[in-house]
Amino acid sequence: MTQGFVSPDEIRLAFSQAMSRMYRAEVPLYGDLLDIVATTNARALAVDPALREQLAAQGELERLNDERHGAIRIGSATELSLMRRLFAVMGMLPVGYYDLAAAGLPVHSTAFRPIEPAALARCAFRIFCSLLRIDLIADADLRAQAEAILDARQIVSDETVDFIARYERDGGLTSEQAESFVLHALETFRWHGEALVDHETYTAFNEAHRLIADIVCFRGPHINHLTPRTLDIDAAQAEMIARGIRAKAVIEGPPRRTVPILLRQTSFQALEEPILFRSGAAIVAGAHTARFGEIEQRGIALTPRGRDLYDAILAEADGARTASGAGYQDRLAATFAQFPDDLASLRTEGLAYFTYAPTQEGARLLAAGKLPAGSVEELVDSGVLTATPITYEDFLPVSAAGIFRSNLGSEAETRLAAESSQADFEGALGASCLDPFGLYLDQEQASLELLEPIPP
Repeated sequence: MTQGFVSPDEIRLAFSQAMSRMYRAEVPLYGDLLDIVATTNARALAVDPALREQLAAQGELERLNDERHGAIRIGSATELSLMRRLFAVMGMLPVGYYDLAAAGLPVHSTAFRPIEPAALARCAFRIFCSLLRIDLIADADLRAQAEAILDARQIVSDETVDFIARYERDGGLTSEQAESFVLHALETFRWHGEALVDHETYTAFNEAHRLIADIVCFRGPHINHLTPRTLDIDAAQAEMIARGIRAKAVIEGPPRRTVPILLRQTSFQALEEPILFRSGAAIVAGAHTARFGEIEQRGIALTPRGRDLYDAILAEADGARTASGAGYQDRLAATFAQFPDDLASLRTEGLAYFTYAPTQEGARLLAAGKLPAGSVEELVDSGVLTATPITYEDFLPVSAAGIFRSNLGSEAETRLAAESSQADFEGALGASCLDPFGLYLDQEQASLELLEPIPP
């Protein structure tokens, strides 16, 4: 970054911390969730010194209890493009495309996140951003009404837009500009207790789909949840229940394993919050359900081969999804016995991504130009290289849909008659969604390139 400009990583860190403070003030129960995660993580580290050492070596220990992601929902192509530009100021790019229509949700999504390992290590905060598929509003009059409401609203302040334009023009923001940008940008995601529409209009959208009402009827994309990272999501889930917090019955994602893979998520149920609706000069009191608290546990990133195996096993287990709580988890665990659960097998079978680095002996040989010939596996087996799992930094559409449905008041899965529309989404975004598999592969390959002999 040019001298005098603040790194996007620092802006992202300041923004994520400011958003955390705002959300804790707006949703006090979220503070309880953070306490549960901190307590659970402390216990996990106390009983597993090797895990503590690993996290410390990766620079993750001191940031363990920071939020890893938040989620928003927006309504139009104009808003999505503006979000892309806003998050770019913080070094967050669109990664992955998630079609949730197949799970009965009238949205498709991407995740704005940092992509470089150093940036992730500094602040791994990301935003899961869902765009309303307005074509899935079946009623033509309601669809036209939604378009009119969305066209008329402005979700980002003029001051924030000015800072975005300045960043794009100058290539960065100064410290003072970055501080002001964070304060103004944060307002985009604040909760507002008054709807844009009257109660009758809200009810019509809510009956069409509760997500449509949440997206269309308010001033902007209020943050609907933040998510800290836990090292033991089963213990955190149990602690939520012990404290009387209404937790999801089922943890989304793979079952508990010796080697965690991909992403596991749970949450407390969305809160019913008071909302005011204006009808002419009159004010009508009502309620809206949208915001909740989520916890995640991240594991190793899987290759396309590993992901295909994961998806096939998940589909096999999905017949038990209607079973509640332990019934589904037991079925899931039994089915996932097919998936290797040790690092060596995940590596040798090409199911997961790793970075490679020389051991102390390997570094000595590399410096002397005497690194022995052989495959990566042979060098790992001989103690010349170490293999470190790459953490999964993205999301799972089935899990995201499960969280969404549970916080809309129903675990039932339906399907919307809609084709995947990544091209339409990217057209609205104004950019292509980066391929997460490519990012993990690049990270793995970059570590191997460091092992090549230095030319004389």
